[in-house]
Amino acid sequence: MPMDRRRSGILLHVSSLPSEFGIGDLGPGAYWFVDFLVSARQSLWQILPLSPTDSAYQHSPYSSFSAFAGNPWLISPELLLEDGLLVKEDLQDRPEFPPAWVDYDEAAAYKKKLFDKAYERFRQNKRPHKEFRVFQKKHEPWLGDYALFIAIKESLGGIIWTDWPEELQARDREALHDFAAAFADQVDKAKFLQFMFFRQWEKLRAYCRRRGVQLIGDMPIYVNWDSVDAWANSENFKIDARHNPLSVAGVPPDYFSETGQRWGNPVYDWEKLKASGYAWWIARIRHNLGMYDYLRIDHFRGFVQCWEIPADEPLASGGKWVDVPARDFLDTLQKTFNPLPVIAEDLGIITDDVREVMKAYGLPGMKVLLFAFGEDLKKHPYLPHNFDHHCVVYTGTHDNNTVRGWFDHEATSKEKENFFAYIGHEVAIQDVSWAFIELAMMSKADISITPMQDILGLGQAARFNRPSTTRGNWQWRMPASVIDRDIIRRLRDLTSQSDRC
Repeated sequence: MPMDRRRSGILLHVSSLPSEFGIGDLGPGAYWFVDFLVSARQSLWQILPLSPTDSAYQHSPYSSFSAFAGNPWLISPELLLEDGLLVKEDLQDRPEFPPAWVDYDEAAAYKKKLFDKAYERFRQNKRPHKEFRVFQKKHEPWLGDYALFIAIKESLGGIIWTDWPEELQARDREALHDFAAAFADQVDKAKFLQFMFFRQWEKLRAYCRRRGVQLIGDMPIYVNWDSVDAWANSENFKIDARHNPLSVAGVPPDYFSETGQRWGNPVYDWEKLKASGYAWWIARIRHNLGMYDYLRIDHFRGFVQCWEIPADEPLASGGKWVDVPARDFLDTLQKTFNPLPVIAEDLGIITDDVREVMKAYGLPGMKVLLFAFGEDLKKHPYLPHNFDHHCVVYTGTHDNNTVRGWFDHEATSKEKENFFAYIGHEVAIQDVSWAFIELAMMSKADISITPMQDILGLGQAARFNRPSTTRGNWQWRMPASVIDRDIIRRLRDLTSQSDRC
């Protein structure tokens, strides 16, 4: 899987795909999108994490109960129908979902009813159970704990695991055995939904392979404290005797926040991880590389130094940098995975030690054009003439405004002036997005990725996420009707002209 040849692709999360069921899923809309990529000569599809999401965390794909499980809300009812687990009548009385954004609560309530019906038919049909047993055996290292965690959490009204009864918090073997026996149906259903998710995902990935599209997945460096990973592997984190974190993760003041970002995730105890041979991390990366062709690691600098904030400190600015055994860890990964197809998210405050580690292990970083035009047009590292070819260029990321939204609402007059000076001419507002896309595609970066919103030239209303905010994020969806022949032709021609076919 070489990363050193010219290619291009599109960033679009699965939840944003067209679907009649309130949220994009792994069904027909996903296959339609792969066909669109091929028709436009795109060979890469980048998505956000596929982990389970929940209303408690505003359905952020970066805040999950599990680093290994798949998101049940992305299961396709139409594919359940094909499998005989639903019938046409089950799908007839669905709500009128909004076509351009996700109403998570309504979509989840509707899909829960469908999943109950599908699970009941699955239980009554013995034919697929052999495949289910094979799946359980393959994913045994994480699946049992995940299903127990979800069942316990649901039985206790969704409270965080550190508020569970002490014997369940502490994973007392007898208490877990008794719970699993008493709630066997709920545990089995959680496993069933994972079975269906990965069954649908593997079929979609096989289709991508046949059509020549490779997948770039996204892995957050940290996990939620309220997760099966922290509950079942608490020894990997810095915690106190009552199972509460001593420190939490975040970043210092930066472009997105004057006081920094206090994410609240538990920080790793890297000495204990090192003593185990990084077993948990190796299992996590192996699992992800079994799902994707390439893996973008979010907040890569956390593998070199992590910003640790005392748990009782309300602001991220009260934290400090703490060293991580980066080279020992990456040496272990390279011995285990050869090659190591990783893209390092190296945005924000990046110091020389981080750059040296990336260079030593041949890991490509990211260049974001939206950040490039506020300073000297000769020296900024995100300007294309300063790129090394071994990088991934983006017009923007899921955390940025769209190009059109940036130009309309955020760009200063100096940034607009610099942008026009750099490309050598002014462009109309409706053409700004494509001017950025052309700049990225024509650059010497090996890989060029464009968010779908920029392909469509959409404004601020289509922004996917606003860091440090908790409302209105992760909801944008793309109706199938917005793709027309002109968009396909324009993208196909630019891909050919930039030698990225």
